[in-house]
Amino acid sequence: MATTFSYRAVLTNGTVGTGFVEASDHAAAIQSIRQGGARPILVTAVDQKMATQPKAKVNGKIRLASINLTGELAVLLNAGLPLDRSLSLAIANVEDKAAAAQFGALLEEVRTGVPLSQAMQKRQDIFSPAAAAMAEAGEANGALGSALTRLSEMLERAEALRRLIATSMIYPISLTIIAVGVILLMLLFVVPQFESLFGQAKDKLPPASAFVMGASRFVRDWGWWLLAAIVGLGFMVRHLLARPAIRIVTDRLVLRVPQLGMLVRYIETARFARTLGVLIDGNVPLPHALALARKTVANSHIGNAIAQVADGVREGGGLASPLAAANVFPKLAIGFLRTGEETSQLGPMLGRLADVLDRDVGIRIQRLIGILTPIITIILGASVAAIIAAIMSAIMGFNELAISS
Repeated sequence: MATTFSYRAVLTNGTVGTGFVEASDHAAAIQSIRQGGARPILVTAVDQKMATQPKAKVNGKIRLASINLTGELAVLLNAGLPLDRSLSLAIANVEDKAAAAQFGALLEEVRTGVPLSQAMQKRQDIFSPAAAAMAEAGEANGALGSALTRLSEMLERAEALRRLIATSMIYPISLTIIAVGVILLMLLFVVPQFESLFGQAKDKLPPASAFVMGASRFVRDWGWWLLAAIVGLGFMVRHLLARPAIRIVTDRLVLRVPQLGMLVRYIETARFARTLGVLIDGNVPLPHALALARKTVANSHIGNAIAQVADGVREGGGLASPLAAANVFPKLAIGFLRTGEETSQLGPMLGRLADVLDRDVGIRIQRLIGILTPIITIILGASVAAIIAAIMSAIMGFNELAISS
């Protein structure tokens, strides 16, 4: 099975360049580079170096700072400024001190002669493997500014999609918190005020009233224990989801949930398509681009399907047909992929696919919120009405209870 190698070599014109080569092993990669007339300096298996590295958690401020830095750096390089000067000017505009310090260390490495792509590879907590690959491809073809421009556009669109999802979920989450808070407020403070009115006649209350009184007592007596149990259950579920086997089963089930499953498919497909399209346009070899784009997919079931397709591509197989057989992407995506392969315009078609899916994601999120909002509101209203009805039922029968007692 062929492996993608990145290399630094002395080219035929005497300059030092970088690039990618497909070969069966390290020795074959060196031989292939020499046959091209270059003298290899450093040859590394990039699939092992970048594609297999685990995802690193990225601080939100540093992520935004890296996106802004990439865009500014692309503009400065396209204006003809040297790389170190461009980096220095871009870093000067970074407001976050922690991010500026890390970017400053990157600048020092670049000034010592380390290629930008290698400096980015060392900082997986700031730059994704795809970003490092784009930079390396730009260095190889002498168009680093153009490569960073495409990278910046990809990062900005991905961040816009992330913000859309986060912002759209604020209202239903807030409504859910308010609903739970109102119900707890009534059980903890309102219901106990009426409970003392019934004295020893509590055993003769209507079933609904007795249930509400019992729920109130349970929350007051066991509320903290219940909260601790919920927190513990959350940690246990998180620990279980960290196991690959359980995570795969859970991710597969999520894709089958009505509305939510299709929304997840669209979000993952849009993210994957945009990353893969940018990498292909940046002249990154397709097998390596697939391995890198797969890292942007959060759903492990979809990610495993992509990994199997990537193995087939390394052996000379196609892309659209295996993905269609895997049945993890929407039919719309398969059509775009097939058209891109047939017209040799896979990169541009993937970019258009991502744009279409981004619009559909926005529509589906609004539709999902439109469904969740009335459901949460109805549950809140029904719960409050049921508690009030139970209390009023007990009060209305208070005289009868008093006589019988």
